[in-house]
Amino acid sequence: MVDEYINDSMLEVFVFETLQNIEQLENVVLESEKTGSYSADAVNEVFRIMHTIKGSAAMMMLANLTDLAHRMEDLFYYLREAQPQQADYAALSDLILSGIDFIQAELNKIQNKQPADGDAAGLLAAITAFLAELKVANGDVKEEQEASAAQPAADGGQPARPAGKQAAYEAVLYYEEGCEMENIRAYGVIHNLQELVDDLYYHPADILENDETAAFIREHGFTVGVLTVRPMEEVRKFFNDVLFLERLEFRELDVTAFAARKSGAAAPQTQAETAAAASGENGETARGRDTAAVATAGQGIISVSVAKLDKLMDLVGEMVIAEAMVVQNPDLAGLELENFRQAARQLHKITSEIQDLVMSVRMVPLANTFLKMQRIVRDMGKKLQKEVKLQLIGEDTEVDKNIIEHISDPLMHLIRNAIDHGLETTAERLAAGKDRTGTVTLEARNVGNHVLIMVRDDGRGLDKDKILRRAQKNNLLPKPAADMTDKEIFQLIFLPGFSTSEQITEFSGRGVGMDVVVNNLESVGGSVTVDSVSGQGTTFTLKLPLTMAIIDGMNLNVGQARYTLPISAIKESVRLENHKLVTDTDGNEMLMVRGQCYPIIRLHEFFRIPTEVTDLADGIFILVDYEDKPFCLFVDDLLGQQEVVVKALPRYLQNRRIRGIGGCTLLGDGSISLILDVSGFVA
Repeated sequence: MVDEYINDSMLEVFVFETLQNIEQLENVVLESEKTGSYSADAVNEVFRIMHTIKGSAAMMMLANLTDLAHRMEDLFYYLREAQPQQADYAALSDLILSGIDFIQAELNKIQNKQPADGDAAGLLAAITAFLAELKVANGDVKEEQEASAAQPAADGGQPARPAGKQAAYEAVLYYEEGCEMENIRAYGVIHNLQELVDDLYYHPADILENDETAAFIREHGFTVGVLTVRPMEEVRKFFNDVLFLERLEFRELDVTAFAARKSGAAAPQTQAETAAAASGENGETARGRDTAAVATAGQGIISVSVAKLDKLMDLVGEMVIAEAMVVQNPDLAGLELENFRQAARQLHKITSEIQDLVMSVRMVPLANTFLKMQRIVRDMGKKLQKEVKLQLIGEDTEVDKNIIEHISDPLMHLIRNAIDHGLETTAERLAAGKDRTGTVTLEARNVGNHVLIMVRDDGRGLDKDKILRRAQKNNLLPKPAADMTDKEIFQLIFLPGFSTSEQITEFSGRGVGMDVVVNNLESVGGSVTVDSVSGQGTTFTLKLPLTMAIIDGMNLNVGQARYTLPISAIKESVRLENHKLVTDTDGNEMLMVRGQCYPIIRLHEFFRIPTEVTDLADGIFILVDYEDKPFCLFVDDLLGQQEVVVKALPRYLQNRRIRGIGGCTLLGDGSISLILDVSGFVA
């Protein structure tokens, strides 16, 4: 037992790699479903992924995942070798996706520090039965012993050994640069070899006890000698299938030499022997080694923990604050310090470049998030018996990693809503003259400092009358229905507890879901709007900031209070002179600028702050055009533009959900400034 060696870092790497593998596996399955069959490349890819998961799970002593991956590997080995003419690919996809769900559930347990003790017996039986039916349907009724003998040695099973003499082989494994924990990966190779060979040795031998062996393996490779009756190609294939293997050197040994190496009478293979062996193996020459070295030198991608990036971002934020505190130090006021100003400008240039670089590192494409929606579309289409296809546009658009984590749930809810509520049944679509297959489009694009994500469907559209009736029934109307525009009516669906579904199903009818979209987006400074045309479809538009860590802000003051307004929200700033002050029929103040009226929000009244600047002629107006709802903020004065670090509000303030406040920051003089959230004023 090696449980004592399975630490948090090993589990973290295992979970990360396995999550990547099952995401890739799910994409292969969904793409294959579109064509109605599995290509040779798809079969090979699934086989490779299952083989990788099997080996990693075995190293982590997770028997249930190992057995499941092994059984799935058996199935795809048969598909690869026999290439059957008849196969129920729809049922095969269901089996694989069920396996993915099981693996995902076990990984979630591991991440939550719970035992991964799920029972895969039902899945194993289903896979075995499917494989048996597949063999019968294709006339392959060979005895199980023969089938086992044909199974590759890398499966880790117990196939019947062919009669023959023992032979010895030696392999040197070189791992990819940046894979890390080479000694633990080497142990996984030895663990999987146990059932394949009669005897073995490896160098370095203390891979578990000595962490420094990872550096040795990284530099010199991991040498393994085996004694077995297996054919050379089986043994070579086992080593070739090792995870993160960059290069393999493989040679046959004399049995006497094997015994000498194992007993320590001879040192492991020298570099000269390795080069000589490599020159005779399938065209692997010394030049190949040089090529591999060049390839390794050119590899420039490594995996970094998100927690480390978050810490780096925090440190950069503190550096920005420290720079502002130095440059804006009150002790420097009125002093002519040209050399200091020049040095400060250079410091600001370097700080800005570091900030931009860290921001770019945190930016990730939306592709993975978009691709995850394919599974939701597929499953819901099947359960609701609707033909649905998902169209992806602009999936290469990048946003901040933290924002990605907050939009998965909103996108899932909107996709489910589009399929359940938006798209008609096949019969209804045909009767309306539409294509029998409904289309849900997921589109992303950059607009200024924001990213827009649109979820469109070509379904029946929203029913305004039905929405109004349900809102009136639940007393959710903010004003008389006759005074509401179509857009305001559509926005009612985001209210908590609102649902137009007449029946409660697993997908809808409980009044839960759409308000989650609003809450998640507001937590990262985003918003959502909806447009619909009856009979043509509905479009949900999510507006998100590109990043939420450091922003350009305009500092302003009201009385003794300081506030920061994001520059991206400001249209312009004006004074009352040369502009007209008007009042609407309800007595609300409005400022007319070039023929357009802006409702006035006096910030000192909104937040109840005492100030001497109450006359509109004495202060300054900041014009804001937020989602086609223009307004202006009346403040005492502007203090200047500054890059500010967005800090979360204290928990007791978060719980009170103060309208108009989205966070706080520290200014150069050490004072605290509250960051204004313009969406709070519109609400």
